[in-house]
Amino acid sequence: MSLKYESTLREPLVDGVKDYHQVTEDIISPIEGKPGKLWYVGFFISLLLLGFGAFSVFWQIYFGVGVWNLNKTIGWGWDITNFVWWVGIGHAGTLISAILLLFRQGWRTGVNRAAEAMTIFAVMCAGQFPIIHMGRVWMAFFILPYPNTRGPVWVNFNSPLLWDVFAISTYFTVSLLFWYSGLIPDFATIRDRAKTKLRKLLYGVASFGWTGSTKHWQRHEALSLVLAGLSTPLVLSVHTIVSFDFATSVIPGWHTTIFPPYFVAGAIFSGFAMVQTLLIITRKILHLEEYITLGHMEAMNKVIVLTGSVVGCAYLTELFMAWYGANPYEFATFFKYRAAGPLGWSYWIMMTCNVISPQVFWFRKMRRSVAVTFVMSIIVNIGMWFERFVIICTSLYRDYLPSSWSYYRPSWPEVGFYMGTFGLFFTCYFLFAKYFPVIAVAEIKSILKTSGENFKEGMEKYEGKTAEEFSHAVHHEHAH
Repeated sequence: MSLKYESTLREPLVDGVKDYHQVTEDIISPIEGKPGKLWYVGFFISLLLLGFGAFSVFWQIYFGVGVWNLNKTIGWGWDITNFVWWVGIGHAGTLISAILLLFRQGWRTGVNRAAEAMTIFAVMCAGQFPIIHMGRVWMAFFILPYPNTRGPVWVNFNSPLLWDVFAISTYFTVSLLFWYSGLIPDFATIRDRAKTKLRKLLYGVASFGWTGSTKHWQRHEALSLVLAGLSTPLVLSVHTIVSFDFATSVIPGWHTTIFPPYFVAGAIFSGFAMVQTLLIITRKILHLEEYITLGHMEAMNKVIVLTGSVVGCAYLTELFMAWYGANPYEFATFFKYRAAGPLGWSYWIMMTCNVISPQVFWFRKMRRSVAVTFVMSIIVNIGMWFERFVIICTSLYRDYLPSSWSYYRPSWPEVGFYMGTFGLFFTCYFLFAKYFPVIAVAEIKSILKTSGENFKEGMEKYEGKTAEEFSHAVHHEHAH
C-alpha cells in the first residue's frame, strides 16, 4: 500500500468502482466506436451554422464593409464585440491548465483537456473578426512587422492593436503546445488498442513514438511545468492588452485604468461559464458522469460567483468614478446614454445576467444542480457578450457632435458571421470529442488511488488515527 492518503472528507474526483483498465475503457471506447445520434445532430447543426457564416463572410468581402451597419459614430460594433467575447472565452482553458497545475489542484484533471481544446477553438474564432473587419483581408499581413521591404509603411509599435497581434498569437501557440503535449500519452494508448492499420498509423504518428518509459514521463512532466510557467502570465497579459485597445483612448467610457483587472476577471468569468456548458453536454453525450462529477461543477461555480462579484464591483466602481470625477462627458456617458439612453436595455441585461443571476451560486444546492448550472452558464455568457456590446456601442453612439448621433443594430451579414463562428467552434469541438480523448486518461490514473471513490472508502478505517499511527499501520500492512 502506498503512503499516499487523502482525507475522506474531501469529495472523490472519480465516482464508482474503478481500476486503471476501467478508466481506459470508459474514456477511450467512445473514440473507437460509432458516435450516437446526439453527436450527429449537434455536428449537423454546427455545419449548417458554419456554412451560413462562410456565406456571410463571402458577402461582406465581395461587397465590402458597407454591408455592415457601422455608421458615423460606431466604427467598432458587432465584430469587435465578438472578438473581445471570444478572446475572453479562451481564458479559462489556460487558467485551468496552467495555474491549477502549478498549484497541484487535483480537480483540474477531469476538465482540463476539454477546457484546453475550448481555448484553441475560441482563439481561432476570435482572430477572424479583426481580419475581416479590415475589409481588404488580403492586406492582413500588414499588421505584422517584417524587414523594411515595404519602405516607409511600418507598423505602429505604440499602438495596443499591434500588441494584440503579438499577445494573441503567443497565447494561441503556447496553448496549442500545452494541449498537444498532454495528448501524447493518450494517443499512444489509442494506438496500442487500435485494430486497424490506418488507425494504428495515424495515432502512432500523433503520439511521436511514445512508449511510456520513465524517461518519457520525466520529460513530459518537465515540459508540462515549463509550458505552465509560460502560460500563467499569458492569462493576465492577453486580456490586459485587449483592454488597452480601449483604455489608452480618450473616449468617455473607455478612458479608465480599471479596465485591465476588470477585463481579466470578466474573461475568467465567461470562460468558466463556457467550460460548464461544454462539459455538461459532453458528460451527457459520452456518458462520463463519473469523471466529470458534481464536485467539478461545484468548484467551477465557486470561481464563477467569485469572478462575477469582481465584475460587479468593477461596474459599480465605474459608476462611482463617473459621478465623483465631475467630468460632464463621463457622467453623461454612464448615466444618460449607457444606463438610461436608447441602448439602455443592453446595460440592464448585462447587470442582470452578470451581477444578479450568479448570486444563486452562494447556495450549495444550486452549485451542485446540473440544470441550474447549465442555464446559468448560458445566462452568464449572454451577459458577458452584452458587457462588451455596452462598452463599445454605448460609448460610441453619442459623440461630441449631436448631428451625427445614431442608433446601432447589426445587419444580417454581421449576425451571420457571428453565427458562423459558433458553427466553427462547435464543429471543431464535436470532431475533437469524436477522435480525441476529452478527459486526460493518464492524469485521471495519477489521482485514482488517492481520489477515486472506491479507494477513498478503504481509507475510512485510518481516519481516526494520528499521523504516526497511520504511518505505522501502513508500514505494518506493507510488511505483511
